Amino acid sequence: MDVNAAVAAAAAIGGACTGVIAMLAFRWSERDQKKPTRTSLRPDSNAALPPGVDTVLSVLSSSAVVLDESDSVVKASSAAYALGLVRGGRLAVDAMLNMARDTRRDGEIRQVELDLPRRGTGRGEALAVSARVAPLGSRLVLLLVEDLTEARRIEAVRRDFVANVSHELKTPVGALSLLSEAVLDASDDPEAVERFAGRMQIEATRLTNLVQEMIDLSRVQNDDPLEDAEPVRVDELVAEAIDRCRQQAGSKQITMAAGGTAELRIWGNRGQLAAALGNLVENAVNYSPARTRVGIAARRVSVPGGDQIEIAVTDQGIGISEKDRERVFERFYRVDPARSRATGGTGLGLAIVKHVAASHGGEVTVWSSEGQGSTFTLRLPEAGPARERDRSSGGPLVADGDEGPYGPAHPDTLEPIPAPEVLP
Repeated sequence: MDVNAAVAAAAAIGGACTGVIAMLAFRWSERDQKKPTRTSLRPDSNAALPPGVDTVLSVLSSSAVVLDESDSVVKASSAAYALGLVRGGRLAVDAMLNMARDTRRDGEIRQVELDLPRRGTGRGEALAVSARVAPLGSRLVLLLVEDLTEARRIEAVRRDFVANVSHELKTPVGALSLLSEAVLDASDDPEAVERFAGRMQIEATRLTNLVQEMIDLSRVQNDDPLEDAEPVRVDELVAEAIDRCRQQAGSKQITMAAGGTAELRIWGNRGQLAAALGNLVENAVNYSPARTRVGIAARRVSVPGGDQIEIAVTDQGIGISEKDRERVFERFYRVDPARSRATGGTGLGLAIVKHVAASHGGEVTVWSSEGQGSTFTLRLPEAGPARERDRSSGGPLVADGDEGPYGPAHPDTLEPIPAPEVLP
C-alpha cells in the first residue's frame, strides 16, 4: 500500500513539473515572437506604415529610411543598407538622426548635404550625399538620401576641362596678338615681317589643331560608333596612319616600318579607328629622335569571348617614366609640356585614343622604358568569325627573348617604309 502511494505521489509530482515547463515554454515563445528581428527591419516589413507608403517607397530611386518615435528603423530600403546608413536596426549617421529628431519635434522639412566616410575603404574617401527629412504621419519620420558622388566627380571633371581648355586656347591666341603687334611695329623691315608671319602661321595651326581635337573628343564621347560600324581592314588603317605622318617622319629622317599578320579586320567606325591609330603613330614620330625607327605591327590574339586584334606602335623615343604612365591618357596631360608645345601637341590625342578603344569594346595600354622607347598597344575585337591561325607564319611580331610585350623597343625586324626625300 505504501509502495503504491509513493508511486502515485511521484507521478503527480512529475505531471506537475511537466505542466509548469510547458507553460514556461509557451510564455517564452510568445515573448520571442514579439521581439523585433532584423528581417522585420528590412523593406519587406510594412508594419506601422500608413497605407500606400510601402508601395511609394519601393519605386523611389533614393535610399529611404522610416523612423518611429523611438528612433528605431521601421523600414529601410536595400540601398540604405548598402550605403551604411542603417546598422543593427538603428540609423548610423548622427547628423541625419539629429535632423530626424528636430523634424519630429517641430514638423518642418529639412535638407542638408553631407560627406560620409565610405565603408571598408580606410583611405578617407568621402561619399557625397543629400539628405532630406520630412514627417510621415503623426509618429513617423521619412529620410530620403541621394548619392551625389558621381555627380560631384563629373562636375569636377567638367570644371577641370573648362579650365584646361581656357588655358590652352589663351596661349596661341595671346601669341597671335603679340605677333600681330610685332608685325605692325616692323612694317619697314621685310625680314622681320616674314619671320613674325611664319610664327603666326605656326600658332594659327596649333590653334586649329586644338579646336579640331576638341571636336573629335566630343564626337567620340557622344556618338555611338556601332551605329555606323563596318569591317575595317587593319592594313588600310596602318597605311593611312603612315601617310598622315610621312612628312613629319621625313623631316626627321625617321624610318617607319609595318609588319605583323596580314588580312586582319576590326569591327567599328572607320573614321574613329583611323583617328586613334593616326594619333598613336603621330605621337611616336613626334617624340622620337632623328634617324630612328617607328614600327606598326598587328596580330590576332585569343581571349575569352572571342579573338581580338592587337595593333602595336613602337618607337625609340625618350620613353615615359613610371609615375607618368598612369596619366598619359588624361585630357591635356603632357609628360613634357615644353616638348609638346615645340611639336604642336595639344594633350588630347591619347585621350581620344582611349575613348575610341573603350567605345569599340577594347582598350589601349602602354609599355615604356625611359631612354629606350615606348610601345602603345591598341586591342580591339576582330570582325567576323575568328580564323584559324597559321602557326608557321604567325607567332610573335618581333624577335623573342627581349624586354617589353613585343620584344625590344627597337622595331628593326619590321619591313621599312621609305620616307619622302627631305629638301635642304
